[in-house]
Amino acid sequence: MALTLSQLRKQYVGPDGSVVPVVDIENFHLGDAEQLALVGSSGSGKTTLLHLIAGILTPDSGRIVFDFSGAGGTNAKPQAAASAGSPSAGVSYATPDVASFAPGSVNICALSEAERDVFRGRYIGYIFQTHHLLPGFTALENVLLGMSFTGRKHDPAWATHLLEEVGLGNRLHYKPEKLSVGQQQRVACARALANRPKLVLADEPTGALDAQNAQQVLDLVRKLCDEVRSALLIVSHDPHITRQLPRAVSLADLNRASTVMTDSGTRVMNV
Repeated sequence: MALTLSQLRKQYVGPDGSVVPVVDIENFHLGDAEQLALVGSSGSGKTTLLHLIAGILTPDSGRIVFDFSGAGGTNAKPQAAASAGSPSAGVSYATPDVASFAPGSVNICALSEAERDVFRGRYIGYIFQTHHLLPGFTALENVLLGMSFTGRKHDPAWATHLLEEVGLGNRLHYKPEKLSVGQQQRVACARALANRPKLVLADEPTGALDAQNAQQVLDLVRKLCDEVRSALLIVSHDPHITRQLPRAVSLADLNRASTVMTDSGTRVMNV
């Protein structure tokens, strides 16, 4: 599944009423199963950008197009995989703009909030800087919960396989409090791949880890993405991480509204 952004813009209104552009991207393309790093400092709009791509936020204007035509001939027209009676049952991915793109493409900006939620659960895996695991559930249960938003049946064998792949086969029934920070993040990586997504978004996934654990997590994310043939878009300010990806793009160059926060708390534009 390829991703294309075009004329994408998002702005916020500051406390003083001023308009603050956060995302202004003319064009960006991520190929099917490509692994790419976006290099950006704090305040450069990288989290907002990932939230737009994931459909968590909606842009003020522009398009975010997922093209399934090159994904091995499968899922040419993505359909909701919800079972009858589930909250997402009956959701359709047909969009008003689909005719203006190649067959099998979806402009996520044209979907309703409910449709975006189902689309994200089915096709996008998200790895946060902090793991966001549910503390009352075991590692295995946290991964299984990642399967709950698509209407599919739980697949314990696949969840177990993912945890074994990240070196936690002997920690399946441990709750997060019994795991190290690095192990918790590895569970989060497994959870992001629970639905065999077509795209994995990783927002500073190694930012809270030491160098050794950061390298392990990066290697595992890339390995799992290769295994399920997912595209990977990782944002980081760490050059040691970003230089290992086949392609790296500076967010300051890509995003014309890229901003940084000065020591005085004032936002200044990087243009």
